[in-house]
Amino acid sequence: MPLHDRIIPYLERAGLYHLARLNSHWFWLDEPLVSAFVERWRPETHTFHMPFGECTVTLQDVAFQLGLPVDGEAVSGCLGEFETYIEGGRPAWEWFQDLFGELPPPNKVKQMTVHFTWFHERFSVLPPDANEETVRIYARAYIIMLLSTQLFGDKSANRVHIRWLPFLANLDEMGRYSWGSAALAWLYRCMCRVANRNVTNLAGPLQLLQSWIFWRFPSLRPSGFDYFSFPLASRWAAYLPPNDGKEQKVISYRLALDRMSARDILWEPYSAVDVLPVVHPEILTEEHSRIWRVVTSLIYFAVIEWHQVDRVVPQLGGVQHIPEDALNVDWLHAKDGRGGDRWFPHYYRDWHLHWGSRVDAVISIERVADPGPSADYLDWWYREAHRFLSPGAAFTDPRGTQIPEEALQRGSSQVPRRSQLPHMPDNRRVERRRRVGTRESGREWRWIYDMLHEDDAPEEAADVGGHRVRRSSGRRRGPQAATQFGGRASGTTGTETAGDTFTQSFTPTMTMDVDDQMGSAHFYSDFAAVMRDDAGPSHVQVDAAPYQPSAPDVVFDTTAYHPHMTEMQPQVPDFQGQYAVDLNQPAGSPLDTWFTMGGTPQSAYGIAPPVDDAVQVAGRPTRVRRPTRCGTGSHLLDPFEDAARDDTDD
Repeated sequence: MPLHDRIIPYLERAGLYHLARLNSHWFWLDEPLVSAFVERWRPETHTFHMPFGECTVTLQDVAFQLGLPVDGEAVSGCLGEFETYIEGGRPAWEWFQDLFGELPPPNKVKQMTVHFTWFHERFSVLPPDANEETVRIYARAYIIMLLSTQLFGDKSANRVHIRWLPFLANLDEMGRYSWGSAALAWLYRCMCRVANRNVTNLAGPLQLLQSWIFWRFPSLRPSGFDYFSFPLASRWAAYLPPNDGKEQKVISYRLALDRMSARDILWEPYSAVDVLPVVHPEILTEEHSRIWRVVTSLIYFAVIEWHQVDRVVPQLGGVQHIPEDALNVDWLHAKDGRGGDRWFPHYYRDWHLHWGSRVDAVISIERVADPGPSADYLDWWYREAHRFLSPGAAFTDPRGTQIPEEALQRGSSQVPRRSQLPHMPDNRRVERRRRVGTRESGREWRWIYDMLHEDDAPEEAADVGGHRVRRSSGRRRGPQAATQFGGRASGTTGTETAGDTFTQSFTPTMTMDVDDQMGSAHFYSDFAAVMRDDAGPSHVQVDAAPYQPSAPDVVFDTTAYHPHMTEMQPQVPDFQGQYAVDLNQPAGSPLDTWFTMGGTPQSAYGIAPPVDDAVQVAGRPTRVRRPTRCGTGSHLLDPFEDAARDDTDD
């Protein structure tokens, strides 16, 4: 929509004028480039995990790239029940008619949204003789379109939500809101959604993301774009990426990111001598610049995200330390405003209070001449991180763990003080992770699991007629047995037959006590009785005589046994090919033989290796691979969670 001169004063008071100037400078999106970066996004830390460390879009980038205010009140409220939650509020469509002078036709309305075309057709051209009230109506139409397309666009890509009516009712008060933090919260949420492998479309302020990539990574930016003005995203106004060979370009970008080092990123691109003169002075004031260093919540109605700038200290001119554990906000990620309207400042009161006290959450960063990761951080990152996504054949083995000389010269940095908030796990996901893939989920054959423990309890094993034990026994002993080999029972999902299950029980990954006398006469006689009970008239009857094993009884030495990785996990062919080395393991570092697939560890959110396993979901074999995501987050994305949850992200 064209920007009329008489509308500009309203945009300036709303803090959206710089964003409106970009309305004629938006550029096409380089989808393969954005896809390659989204592969490295971790929802737990809200950062991109690169070979040299972490980086992300921060409030500082929003201020420089889009010119939006980052300090102010949270952009929140309710989604449509204005007469219920807002003092002086009116029913939604009555308020809409009062603010815009008319109602859209029914074919342009869908629930609480209005089609873009109605605003284009009705408010594109401001009449030359329009009075001030008409100008205000056109200003409201321009602002609601600007917010719905350039900042908070969703996957519909053609509708405007009427949640903005309370803001448009008082245009002079719109400048007191933090539009920058709301836009960043929405960008974070959109990228966290697409981290789900079932989600393929990405929405949000993607021009902000692409401009951030071009400014931070000179080797990825297009050539011939040397002139720029404020906002800095206008630099790429004429950029038009080629539209062919997208799949091959994703592979090329992925390989380029895998080969990057800390020298390939500009930690402080906005400190250049040719950038500062064009920046609006208001952006550089202490009132706004201190918010760049805040570790706090980011709020956009029902969307609550976390600004973890303490993990990307070099972007603010400091030396990166080993970060603290990430805050678990899984419960917040499960909320998107569906399921009934509510007053979000009250529903998320603690998070709104935290944003309200954001000044107290500003961390102290000691600026240095050469910002970057410290030697301790790189040593930790090289050992723990999943740094490469390309197949190993594309490398000459770039996994050198030698700390660069410049990192040794930086020394170490002190962990900044950070406000401590309680974790917010999604209990439904925690319960689902606990159940799926464990022996507790196989109720129909739990009896045979319980029978394997009855050899050590003669008083309970005397009655073997029905081969059933009390349910409480299985529940009591299950968790103890499931933790003997590193945390979780290797898995079945309750879809196998009893015979298959019994066969699997004799592998080193079984969850029975290893000191059970498997070669004893009692064991085989019990098993023979089990087979006899299960056999029907058409089956071969089992001889009732006790079985005498030919081999002597063997007592397992539990102190000398250590399962190997190949015993802990099913052998599944690697469809990416066999390579001599695993590029996701540091050179000279043995495999962790105690790692098995599970949910979030109790240490809550340290670095975990990726999951590559064959599992069964809903009775069908499923290949679980995440080649498009970096497995260095604070916990693994659970494949059972992705398959079992309702796909609310779309």
